Amino acid sequence: MSSPFLSEAQAKMKKAVDHTLHEFSAIHTGKATPAMVETIMVEAYGQNTPLKQCAAISTPDARLIQIQPWDVSLIKSILKGVQEANLGFNPIPDGKIIRIPLPEMSRERRQEFVKTAHRLAEEGRVHVRNARRDILETVKKAKLPEDESKRLEKDIQAATDAAIKSIGDHLAHKEKDLLTV
Repeated sequence: MSSPFLSEAQAKMKKAVDHTLHEFSAIHTGKATPAMVETIMVEAYGQNTPLKQCAAISTPDARLIQIQPWDVSLIKSILKGVQEANLGFNPIPDGKIIRIPLPEMSRERRQEFVKTAHRLAEEGRVHVRNARRDILETVKKAKLPEDESKRLEKDIQAATDAAIKSIGDHLAHKEKDLLTV
């Protein structure tokens, strides 16, 4: 029998893990992914819009991001947006598309990304622990029978351990990706 407290704790912890994984996807490993540029703000039709809302973003190979605007008149503002995002990319206009070749990453740059990944992982673990703390406070306020309360605390701790292990596993995988040349 699953308690509503445990379900709530698991939902909050899953959200923290998912957020951490999303943050990991923004750290580029030298392999091109659309996530690297899709949140860049571009001036389109008089207002700032995320790139993914005004262009198709694809990765034809591991070292190239290709952007195809739905409106060709946006090419100049997309180029400007990518350059202003200061991601170290040099976009190249090519007719109706924009190509962004990824530069080779130096050892120092890879180490910086590993440090960033570790920081993001720690933030994720802190969010998981905060979710555990909040739900344990709620359980205490609920004044449940002692045996049920103890069992619930154990289950919540098991969920916490699983979420933290998941973040650690994903961190190890991301670190391996980053350090692979």
